[in-house]
Amino acid sequence: MKTLIIVPAFNEQGNIEMLIKRLQAFDVDILIVNDSSTDNTSRLSHELGVKVIDLPCNLGIGGAVQTGYKYAYKYEYDCAIQIDGDGQHDPTYIESLIQPISNSKADLVIGSRYINMEGFQSTFMRRVGIKYFSVLIRLLTKRVITDPTSGFRACNKVVIKHFAENYPVDYPEPESIVNLLRNGLTVVELPVIMHSRQHGNSSIHSFKSVYYMIKVSIAILIDSLRRKKSEGVLNG
Repeated sequence: MKTLIIVPAFNEQGNIEMLIKRLQAFDVDILIVNDSSTDNTSRLSHELGVKVIDLPCNLGIGGAVQTGYKYAYKYEYDCAIQIDGDGQHDPTYIESLIQPISNSKADLVIGSRYINMEGFQSTFMRRVGIKYFSVLIRLLTKRVITDPTSGFRACNKVVIKHFAENYPVDYPEPESIVNLLRNGLTVVELPVIMHSRQHGNSSIHSFKSVYYMIKVSIAILIDSLRRKKSEGVLNG
């Protein structure tokens, strides 16, 4: 399959060089979406010979990732893989994530750190949020997603098109999962081992984690209500 790796990156000069070198060992195209970094993220990426989109202003994770999906859709990729620019996602799992896509057994494949419970399990506040969203998704969709905030994901052409046209702006992973499930698409999880960030700081802290949970919950519930209203109109 024609495969694109989408790497959203904001001020990741300490991590991006090693990540790109590891990704270049695979037979895939690499796209760095530089979210208006103020460090050397863009320069280092250009020097390593990969495709770089330099956003003129900071769009946040949702806008950066959707930029990658728009690129994947425009150039007709069969599969797109999200990998964070902070080095926490291990590229050795790329082939495992692609396999259900190539076998037409899944539309979206999520790399989950909570199936085998190995490796870095994230911070306490992030774990609280992950558990909360897992419960919320199960209540709304009857599906168990153990790692709904994971940004280590692979998807097929159907999802590429969907995400290119519709993608949440802030903290998009849980909301996008619910949206795909409610549209009848197949989402599966596979176990992966993640690592702690080696350089730089996460943009999500304690206060942001609470804000994140509230905002995404409201967005998910609104999407659910819209869906039910639409179904009611169609059935009526």
